[in-house]
Amino acid sequence: MPETVQESEKTVVEVEGGEAPAEGTTENSGRGSTEELLVQEGDIAGDYLERLLDILDYDGDIDLDVEASRAVVSIDGGEDLEKLVGPRGTVLESLQELTRLAVQQETGTRSRLMLDVAGWRSDRREELRDLGRATAQKVLESGERVRLQPMTPFERKVVHDAVASVKGVHSESEGEDPRRRVVVFPQ
Repeated sequence: MPETVQESEKTVVEVEGGEAPAEGTTENSGRGSTEELLVQEGDIAGDYLERLLDILDYDGDIDLDVEASRAVVSIDGGEDLEKLVGPRGTVLESLQELTRLAVQQETGTRSRLMLDVAGWRSDRREELRDLGRATAQKVLESGERVRLQPMTPFERKVVHDAVASVKGVHSESEGEDPRRRVVVFPQ
């Protein structure tokens, strides 16, 4: 993991090929800076989560990546990690939000980082893709709209993407959080 260094009122992060200034500095313009900032977000999040795991006395390996213009942080390998997921990912969602706030506190910018613990989010993504495609097929066959159970924004996005891959149907979200749900319609 690259180290963060404090240097004359600006934070720089060491990355492959040199150092990149943090957001808010005048040297931060250019195309490569976005990925470098995402790497910095991942590093900050990784440090925050490492401290949390130490406090909880949980084992886990932290993996940092950048995908689809967002930092992705994964924690894998520990026996107790399921406790950090909670029922239907509720604890994971809260932990993700706390991690985003820790990153925001250091960078001054709202983070969109995605956190996965024990592979739960990646497994859930596959389940939701299957649900979206199956629901789209059901709507195609019946010609009737189908309303799914309330979901988190992450879950709705995955279902919308899966439904969009099936011709002859479309989806919309309805309701207000936390009861917001996907509805699949025939076209």
